[in-house]
Amino acid sequence: MVRNLLPDLAPWRSSRDFRLMWCAGLITSFGSFLTFVALPVQIKNLTGSTLAVGALGAVELVPLVVFGLYGGALADALDRRKLILWTEAALGLMSALLLANTLLPRPLLWPLYVVAALTSALGGLQRPALEAIVPRIVPHDQLTAAASLNALRWQLGAIAAPALAGVLIAYAGLRWAYAIDTLTFAVSLLLGLRLRPSPPSRDAERPSLRSIGEGARYAWSRKELLGTYVVDIAAMGLAFPIAVFPFMADDLGAPWSLGLMYAALPAGAMLMSLTSGWSSRVHRHGVAIVLAASGFGLCMAAAGLTRDVWLVLLFLVLAGALDMISGVFRSTIWNQTIPDTLRGRLAGIELLSFMTGPQLGQVRAGGAAAALGLRTSVWTGGLACVAAVGTLAVCLPTLMAYDARTNEHAVSMRTAAEDAVSPAA
Repeated sequence: MVRNLLPDLAPWRSSRDFRLMWCAGLITSFGSFLTFVALPVQIKNLTGSTLAVGALGAVELVPLVVFGLYGGALADALDRRKLILWTEAALGLMSALLLANTLLPRPLLWPLYVVAALTSALGGLQRPALEAIVPRIVPHDQLTAAASLNALRWQLGAIAAPALAGVLIAYAGLRWAYAIDTLTFAVSLLLGLRLRPSPPSRDAERPSLRSIGEGARYAWSRKELLGTYVVDIAAMGLAFPIAVFPFMADDLGAPWSLGLMYAALPAGAMLMSLTSGWSSRVHRHGVAIVLAASGFGLCMAAAGLTRDVWLVLLFLVLAGALDMISGVFRSTIWNQTIPDTLRGRLAGIELLSFMTGPQLGQVRAGGAAAALGLRTSVWTGGLACVAAVGTLAVCLPTLMAYDARTNEHAVSMRTAAEDAVSPAA
């Protein structure tokens, strides 16, 4: 029974390239989360302005959107391994520039924003290739397990690195956070050099607005695929109250709980990943996404209604676990049904949905808290999420009917994958 809950390690055992990418990603994410904490701390130290710190998000969002779409087109037109390596090297250079600025007698402010914008752009260029290469290196029937393992890798960094960053910055200084981040990029680049080439398809299109538009038209034609995007945007846009966590902690009379609130969502996601063995046996992925997203909204509503800080933390942990379930099955649908020639561009569109929802959620939570009150903002957002996801489920019956065993796109991709390996067998 316990064995059935443990993560499915089949992708780790069967694919050398997956092992390399998983280890490289874990190392990189750890360093990146150190910088994620250090950068706003340094801006705060230099300016003392909450507006200056908040501007960091605005500086990062636009490059991510623009270059995420273009990165998707590049991932379909270029060797994905080379694209990953070049952007990884450039990201390491950005961390080195932050380190160099910190070592100046009087560190400058403007380079922090420039590097943040460039880092966001490079991340937008790289992520579609990282997503699109997975179905090439992992067997088709192991893609759900691969999604869970990749999520676990991210969660380990998301929980451990921020906790270390606070201690490191307080006792050793910002320079050590940037130095470690730079080192992690160097190590991950060395691991990435051992990956096998991943050349584009023979009929790959040159990156252009036309090719990006072709990817968008394909996504629109696949209503079950479109449903995975809009359900995620609805859930995050309506029920993601992270922006008001500092005020919730004060309202509960437990300012000490703020750090736990931030950690609760990734902790819940990690608990799900550590017990994700069952997910490979689920085939009705659309239903699973809708149920998980609805449960996420209910947990957020409960967190807004309860006055006990420990119950709030419990509901946040449950919300993180349910969001992880939704994410795993969204990733599975994408990887099991999108043709290889379009996978990069669709990963770029996925990046938009992944990033837009949380940004909208922070704006909604803050605005509703100002207009309706703090706790009303949280619980109404959760209920609105449930209502929106339920409406989408009714309007998108193909999402609810999706079954990996019978869906024509999944069957076609599975058959192609089996034909590709049959000569070697």
